[in-house]
Amino acid sequence: MGQTKGQKFLFTLMMCFGMVLFMTIYNMILNEGFNSNLFSNLLKEFWLGFIVALICDVFIVAKIAKPIAFKIVKPNEDTNPIKLILTISSCMVVGMVLLMSIYGSVLAVGFNMQALRIYPMVVVRNFIMALPLNMIIVSPVVRLMFTKVLKFA
Repeated sequence: MGQTKGQKFLFTLMMCFGMVLFMTIYNMILNEGFNSNLFSNLLKEFWLGFIVALICDVFIVAKIAKPIAFKIVKPNEDTNPIKLILTISSCMVVGMVLLMSIYGSVLAVGFNMQALRIYPMVVVRNFIMALPLNMIIVSPVVRLMFTKVLKFA
């Protein structure tokens, strides 16, 4: 979303922030339970995950996911925008889950063979949450906020 490079980057920042925030909370609750340290741990762990996710999004996933999405749904004047948005979002979620689950696996158990063993479970667990989170909550909210921000800019 967005017309200029700056607008596209702002949209990416907003999407990445929302997804990483909620996915970090989700994974922290799964790994540690809901406890009194959740907020302080979130403040510590969020930022590195956000930076890693933003780099993965901008330099890897978007460059692969968008061309795949455009092969699935060929954009033209007759293309339903919702169909295009859902296709791009789905492709982005798949790519980001695959990459960020590596990050999460290593963060959970360290850089060792155990991280490889838990990776498939982490992918499934993250995909189950990330796809509906993106489609139902983060993407619509960010799109609404983004259009409001552009009106004031």
